[in-house]
Amino acid sequence: MANTAQARKRARQAVKQRAHNASLRSTLRTAIKKIIKAVEAGDKVAATAVYSENVSVIDRIADKNIIHKNKASRHKSRLNAAIKAMSAEAPVAVAAKVKAAPKAKAAPKTA
Repeated sequence: MANTAQARKRARQAVKQRAHNASLRSTLRTAIKKIIKAVEAGDKVAATAVYSENVSVIDRIADKNIIHKNKASRHKSRLNAAIKAMSAEAPVAVAAKVKAAPKAKAAPKTA
């Protein structure tokens, strides 16, 4: 609980800033999804155009410290690698995160 006037004001500001940052993170995810969708469509020229349009969004959000600059660099690198891996006619799936299969539970020990 904020006790001083300054602390109450900072709490109000934090709520507004959190909402603004969430909006920017959503914009980032949308930009990344646009690039992935273009890559999956299989048109290398279109994917390159979408990448060049949206890479500035990624950089801008990293400059504002919404995400770390290395995370932005990692996204750009992987998306660019996916575009470069495309041939002119064959669609290439972007490497998606693979969840590990759950391990089987061990049988209970008997004495």
